[in-house]
Amino acid sequence: MAKNKYDYFDSFSEMVQYSCDAAKMLYNTLEHFNLGELSQKIEDMHKIEHAADLKKHEMMSNLLHEFITPIEREDIVSLADSIDSVTDAIEDVLIRLYIFNIKGLRLESLAFADVILNCCNALKNAVDEMKNYKRSTTIKSLIIEVNRLEEEGDKLYITAVRDLFLNSKDTIEIVSWREAFEHFEKCCDACEDVADIIETVIMKNS
Repeated sequence: MAKNKYDYFDSFSEMVQYSCDAAKMLYNTLEHFNLGELSQKIEDMHKIEHAADLKKHEMMSNLLHEFITPIEREDIVSLADSIDSVTDAIEDVLIRLYIFNIKGLRLESLAFADVILNCCNALKNAVDEMKNYKRSTTIKSLIIEVNRLEEEGDKLYITAVRDLFLNSKDTIEIVSWREAFEHFEKCCDACEDVADIIETVIMKNS
């Protein structure tokens, strides 16, 4: 019996699903924020991040022994790295909130988590379409949607940081939340990086 060929597209989808799971956990954690539970939430988040790392390692291990791949080898590596960075960035948000001992959330944080979740979901749909990208009628619009959501994240970042400096008199709060908001924004940027690589792969192979 012939050995089953490794499916890189399915693996990309699995990796992005971990990002979606992380984004959902981030949103739920912030929606029901409890500082006393944050260390446990970080442990739960790390399990998702670790599973994503294992999937990436599996893909790279298979790539070492593949002579023929569905897209160029460097594109596989770039896409895997960029997807992994999304999950890492989401984990970093919770870690920063824990490090800074954030006791209460600013209003923009949940809005940011919602944008990140929507961004990951759009990215998951785009990656799911990659296997049939030549016939897909939605992949380009999904890439555009990720870009739109990243712009929404940029606007939210500007609004949140300006409000922070205008209305907070606490230096520690300003420093802590400014960095926290930077990490929220990095999640959106990481999603856009994946979308940009998908778009490049499509153009190179069309």
